[in-house]
Amino acid sequence: MSVDMTKWQEMAKERIHDRPAGTGRLAGKVTIVTGAAQGFGKGIAQELHREGAAVIIADMNLPLAESVAAEMGGNTTAIAVNVSDEESVADLVARTVEKFGGLDLMVANAGVVRSGPLASFEKKDFEFVTSINYTGLFLCCKYAAIIMEAQHEADPEAMFDIVTMSSKSGLEGSNKNFAYAGSKFGGIGLVQSFALELCAKNIKVNAICPGNYLDGPLWSDPERGLFIQYLQAGKVPGAKTVEDVRRFYEAKVPMNRGCLPLDVARAVMYCVEQKYETGQAIPVTGGQVMLN
Repeated sequence: MSVDMTKWQEMAKERIHDRPAGTGRLAGKVTIVTGAAQGFGKGIAQELHREGAAVIIADMNLPLAESVAAEMGGNTTAIAVNVSDEESVADLVARTVEKFGGLDLMVANAGVVRSGPLASFEKKDFEFVTSINYTGLFLCCKYAAIIMEAQHEADPEAMFDIVTMSSKSGLEGSNKNFAYAGSKFGGIGLVQSFALELCAKNIKVNAICPGNYLDGPLWSDPERGLFIQYLQAGKVPGAKTVEDVRRFYEAKVPMNRGCLPLDVARAVMYCVEQKYETGQAIPVTGGQVMLN
């Protein structure tokens, strides 16, 4: 059942021109970044804030999110969210409107990975990945759009953005990583479909498809990171150590390095600044994946 957002729609309409002051490329843009307490999300949030955005650090780990918000300073706040839970996402968006007066940019970054061979992969792990990466994207888009459509009614000239973090694995399959790749392929289908529906309300919907953030916790966590997961799953033939796995993935990139949060943040800013592109999946992979 949908959460009634009427109160927050009316508040957003009334405060459409009441945005926090700021300077930079995203001055005054009210922005949610999910999964922003660490990794890509944290780096993206920091870069957008440096460019003048007011940023909600949204994450399941509220203490860590609060630490990030405190580190970033003014025009930031931390809000706990479970993107797979509808009421939690609705609360996130409502509290954002209450705090900053509306919502201009939703960066749906929260994501998880579980990898392994098909024959031994557990259904619970498949459903966990899907609930965050696919259903969570749907919920973030739904509740962002509810507010953005109301703002469009109040100011038909204003433009708004939903940007999701897909992956290069949303553009090509990934060996023994099918749950993640499937969720990211599906997410691009949602992006294209939402873009068609929301275009008339000046809401652009795009996906960023980053390469591997090899220095981030998703890869480097010593217990659950992808380096150790892929080593244990035998995804890299002949690999004996985590360092072998890292070198294998670096060698795949023509620019010979992993993707960084700044690379992705610049792509997000492009999505916001341009006025004539929607429904796109934009690779940021150092040349590893090129569109046909």
